[in-house]
Amino acid sequence: MNNHVFKGHRALLGSKYVTYGELELPTRYELFAKSQHGFDWGNGGKASVQLAFSILFQVSNPELAEKYAEKFTADIVKNLNSRDWILSASEVLKWIDTNCEKQVMQKLEPLKKAVKKPKKQKSNVVKDVCKELNITQKNLAEILEVPEGTVSSWAVKNEIPRLGKKAIEFYILNVRNQKIVDSYRSFKNLLEAS
Repeated sequence: MNNHVFKGHRALLGSKYVTYGELELPTRYELFAKSQHGFDWGNGGKASVQLAFSILFQVSNPELAEKYAEKFTADIVKNLNSRDWILSASEVLKWIDTNCEKQVMQKLEPLKKAVKKPKKQKSNVVKDVCKELNITQKNLAEILEVPEGTVSSWAVKNEIPRLGKKAIEFYILNVRNQKIVDSYRSFKNLLEAS
């Protein structure tokens, strides 16, 4: 567990991604609903506190995460000012050792010894994208201008590289914008006909 790292990335269009051990970090709204709009960092807002809770929960327990989310936000999350950042699990555990009360820490000891692996997502990200766009994997490969085997590899590994995700986001945005333009043209034609 100490070898895992938390990674944050803020995309050019403002989307924010946080991973732990190369898997998306769960927001944990069901346990701690401070913000319903995902994570943020570099400030002390509600989305930053949500990130602090999720990071602490990942390496400790719900009680500690809830009790110290605000302090962790002020000490650590608020200072993550860059677009991309990395925070190791061992750094988080060191912060916990320094800042948390002993009785809360005692409940954490068994968790420190256990190696927790994040659960794999059950759905397949490539199949989900293809389903959302109503296309095949072959069509996706053509759209992204990559070999068909690359998309197949992504499907087997159940992960798409960050640049692939960005390309898909732009394609989806383009499709949505095209629908808006088409509906505007239809409306314009209807007005002209009447």
